[in-house]
Amino acid sequence: MPVIDSHYRPPFLLANGYVQSILPTLVRHIDCSHFQRERLDTHDGDFLDLDWSRTQSGSDSSSGSGSGSDIGYAGKTLLIISHGLEGHSRRPYVAGIAREANNKGWDALAWNFRSCSGEMNKTLRFYHSGATDDLQHVVEHAHKLGYQSIHLVGFSMGGNLSLLYVGRQGRAIPQYIKSVCAFSVPCDLSASASRLAEGKNKIFMWRFLKDLRLKVEAKALDFPEQISAAGYEQIKTFQHFDDRYTAPIHGFDDAADYWAQSSCKSVLSAIRIPALLVNAKNDPFLPAECFPYDEARLSEWLTLEVPDSGGHVGFIEFNSDNSYWMEKRVISFVEKMAL
Repeated sequence: MPVIDSHYRPPFLLANGYVQSILPTLVRHIDCSHFQRERLDTHDGDFLDLDWSRTQSGSDSSSGSGSGSDIGYAGKTLLIISHGLEGHSRRPYVAGIAREANNKGWDALAWNFRSCSGEMNKTLRFYHSGATDDLQHVVEHAHKLGYQSIHLVGFSMGGNLSLLYVGRQGRAIPQYIKSVCAFSVPCDLSASASRLAEGKNKIFMWRFLKDLRLKVEAKALDFPEQISAAGYEQIKTFQHFDDRYTAPIHGFDDAADYWAQSSCKSVLSAIRIPALLVNAKNDPFLPAECFPYDEARLSEWLTLEVPDSGGHVGFIEFNSDNSYWMEKRVISFVEKMAL
């Protein structure tokens, strides 16, 4: 598929990548009161918290999870939405996609990575960029409920995870998974980690590590013989964090091994369903290695779109319905390529 020109144009005075990345987190609010929480048990004795945003037609929306495949979901389209690092299912960029899906008559399932739903998970393991087993578990759960047209949508880490899952599946991808859309994706985790360690991004790095510290401290209380928060203040970069925590907890040799195995860029050529990857040129988190031009040009399935502006999970638009460009882009892609 081609590398295509983008029609996104930022509002006046909002073209800066940092402004695009920060402003939505400060000013955008979307009602999530209708979301229905379901707790999905995992095979290793843990849980994933799912938030459903369903339309009324074709489903029993009074139930969070349903009871089987005979409740009217078979003819419905479902978007499964994966959030970013230290995000959750009710972030505005997630809720915005769910709302637009519902407006089209589609259902949406926004799932929380382990420890991201507001309650610490039970096992030692955290979430991480390569944990496609959890995404697969969510997808299979939705299919068991009867959904036969499932589309994956992911942002930042969730975009990497979605593309990695589809690429790892390759030709074995289930027929009910119809497409994948991903925005602001750190396709090369090593390169992105280096970019975030640069001085101009230290405020973002500080915030991520501050949030992650709370989870490390909670884990240290639950598993004192396996994890310690002592000396955490010495951790200044993702390499420090992933060397000390992510890699050993999840079976990787070190941060470099974790990044190499978990970067979606290595499997983009194996994707066999329609895929859209949108990375803005002025994304402050993404260096050149995260723009897979060659992979897109050689692929029959992957479309790469590179707007000049958009920042990191920004793509701001001003309009009467409080929708952003990336939400409309998902809807148009799903309609055109995968229904």
